[in-house]
Amino acid sequence: MTAVRPTRRRTGAVTVGGVSAHLLTRRLRPVDLYLLDGVLAVVVGAALCAYAALEAPLHGGVREPVWASVLTGLVIGLPVAVRRRWPVTVAVVVSLAAAVALVSGLIPNFAAAAPALAIGLALYTLAVATPVRRSLVCAVGCLVALSVALALTGGDLWSRTGAVVYGAVMIGPAWVLGWSVRERRAHAARQSGHLVRQAATEERLRVARELHDVVAHTMSLIVVKAAVANHVADEHPGEAREALRVIEATGRTALTDIRRVLGALREGTAYGPAPGLDELPGLADQAAIGGVDVHVDVRRDVPDVGVVPESVGLAAYRIVQEAVTNVVKHAAPAACRATVTVTPAEVCVEVTDDGRRPVRTGAEGHGLTGMRERVALHGGEFSAGPRADGGFTVTARLPYQAVA
Repeated sequence: MTAVRPTRRRTGAVTVGGVSAHLLTRRLRPVDLYLLDGVLAVVVGAALCAYAALEAPLHGGVREPVWASVLTGLVIGLPVAVRRRWPVTVAVVVSLAAAVALVSGLIPNFAAAAPALAIGLALYTLAVATPVRRSLVCAVGCLVALSVALALTGGDLWSRTGAVVYGAVMIGPAWVLGWSVRERRAHAARQSGHLVRQAATEERLRVARELHDVVAHTMSLIVVKAAVANHVADEHPGEAREALRVIEATGRTALTDIRRVLGALREGTAYGPAPGLDELPGLADQAAIGGVDVHVDVRRDVPDVGVVPESVGLAAYRIVQEAVTNVVKHAAPAACRATVTVTPAEVCVEVTDDGRRPVRTGAEGHGLTGMRERVALHGGEFSAGPRADGGFTVTARLPYQAVA
């Protein structure tokens, strides 16, 4: 039995050149991310903002020294380097510094795009790294500060309404993009958690089916032989000892199967080879111990049928085993015939008996449920019910793709 691992699924993300930008970002190491932020802080933030501050006003105004322009660019741009560590603080500092620079005239109003770019970088990280409500409040505050500064220095470039629109157009998309990335990451995390829980549930059900099939089959035989040994112990000690030997052999087989199941559960690899189509004839000998005459017929319609996948072979074996066990438990003594037909596309199982079962009411037992689940996992068909002329029939169809 192979441990189930959740399947990776692709989720929507912003793409650059056909490659997911989100996936590219996630592949970067933390050191690389901080190095990238440092480059952005120097080139995009400090250099562009300093260049904007060096621009002369159109209609006169402050003509600050070069060092003041450079200092203005550094104050606005350098905090971008630590935006991942302190996203809220960086967003506030950059926005206030840009607003002060615009209001004081250190950066002319026509060059407002440079500080807006630095604010956009800060707001993108803010939206990605912080909860939506908190980041939205902070983003609105930053937009208000920038809009007020633009409105106070707009002059002939824009009105107050135009200043708000200009500020929103400059920094709004950055926050929306960051929020979109955060939502997609959250969705991917939820989906991954769902896949892990689903895989754990499927693994638990698989182990439960395996243990049920092993324990129910062997315990039924052990109980039958123990009853025989108890009945003849006084008058026929030899038969009692033979029954005890059968109980010992059956118990050892059960322990081997249980160790295999538990080994797969602990280590994710099989403890031993799982039973398959080749082990089906052995079920007839085990069923004979319980008073059921079983004839197993494995047919291969095409001589060159490829190798049947191990999971399909195991499912067919467990279905026949459970069906025969039900005959031992509910219909012995009886005659039973198990026919397994292997074709290049599917394995068909049919188990019939002529025993008389007591009338049962209510839901079907765990055995039939387990068989139905095994068939459903392979996308097949399953049916079970009494025959018109007496007895019971179990049929299953397990489609597969042959292994070359």
